[in-house]
Amino acid sequence: NKHNVRFMVHIGNLIRQTLKERGYTVVWFAAQLAYTRVNVYKIFEKKSLDADLLMRISVILGTNFFKPYSDEFESSQSAEQG
Repeated sequence: NKHNVRFMVHIGNLIRQTLKERGYTVVWFAAQLAYTRVNVYKIFEKKSLDADLLMRISVILGTNFFKPYSDEFESSQSAEQG
């Protein structure tokens, strides 16, 4: 099945990495999200996230976290058309 695409994006890792690069703490990030620190660490473990939450995180961190998915989609489309 050509539509059974396995995306390689691990969004939790990307969010953790971006938070670190921006110099923000987990405590700060948890406060922005109105989440506990424990729940922020759970986000870091997730391979995928709900779109609404991903949008909120994108706004908070000033980063388009949908882009890795669209980039991967584009490359899968061009590979298919080969």
